[in-house]
Amino acid sequence: MHLIITDARLARSRAIHLSGTRLLLAGFAVSLCLMLIAAALYHWVFLKGAREGWPIVGSLVRLVVKDEFAERDRFMRANLDAMARRVGEMQARMVQLESLGERVMGLAGVAPADLPKADGRGGVLVSARNLSMEELQSTLDELERLTNQRVDLMTVLESRLFDQHIRKKMVPTHAPVTGRAPGSAFGWRVDPITGQSALHTGLDFQADTGTPILAAAGGVVVTQEYHPAYGNMIEVDHGNQLVTRYAHASRTLVKQGDIVKRGQKIAEVGTTGRSTGPHLHFEVLVQGVFQDPQKFLNAGASARSNAPGPQVASIQPRASPDASAAPTVRR
Repeated sequence: MHLIITDARLARSRAIHLSGTRLLLAGFAVSLCLMLIAAALYHWVFLKGAREGWPIVGSLVRLVVKDEFAERDRFMRANLDAMARRVGEMQARMVQLESLGERVMGLAGVAPADLPKADGRGGVLVSARNLSMEELQSTLDELERLTNQRVDLMTVLESRLFDQHIRKKMVPTHAPVTGRAPGSAFGWRVDPITGQSALHTGLDFQADTGTPILAAAGGVVVTQEYHPAYGNMIEVDHGNQLVTRYAHASRTLVKQGDIVKRGQKIAEVGTTGRSTGPHLHFEVLVQGVFQDPQKFLNAGASARSNAPGPQVASIQPRASPDASAAPTVRR
């Protein structure tokens, strides 16, 4: 395209050559300028009309704003309804959690009356209305408070159950020699060496030399030595002044200070010390007083078979005239 510009006063002319690319760019620039001018005028007219209350412009602005607010309100209402449904589901889960908490409290030995309960509510459903943001926030705050209470309660119950589990593991109810019934029982008997009456302070398990001796419960080895009467002897402290003793071993596998688990092999049957043959002499002492180990083993067997049995926790130390001192006869 050629443009010829003439100036009558100066009596001269000027020619401008526009290629297709330049013509396109010029048209685009002119269109952009027109669009910007139109947008500026539109914006200025609407702002001025809205501020000064022009009849037509003011009505249009109010209509646009009203539609925008209505759309925003519908969006917020939909979100609030969805959140309200989720809150209802959470409240139902809290009721289930309360029921579960009561059952767990029974297992942990905690009185159900100690569980804080929510206030009773009810009545006839008259009509339904949408929840406001303030009501929803209040409900969420209440749920948060109840959740914190349940978390604290479950932490206490977990501690109680863990403590009970540990206590069960620390009570000597596991047979120290598997597959062997005890022979000589706890109590007064005729000593096999002297032939005189003597107190037998434990249980004897007849077994071949080298048969594994197992820890009757978890604990800490407090003694591992050779005793003139007990021979190779191990004592395990289970806490609460409860100690088990394993005597006449041919070989010991733990040393003082070791932590042993329930059922762990700690020694092997032998006939060391004051003994007439290979066997394990097993003793249980509570507060330094000899107890009948058979009561503890029976309690473990009853617990495993879910049958009623004696409660180990109710066993109290009972002393006999000769039980407070070391017996003169041991086997």
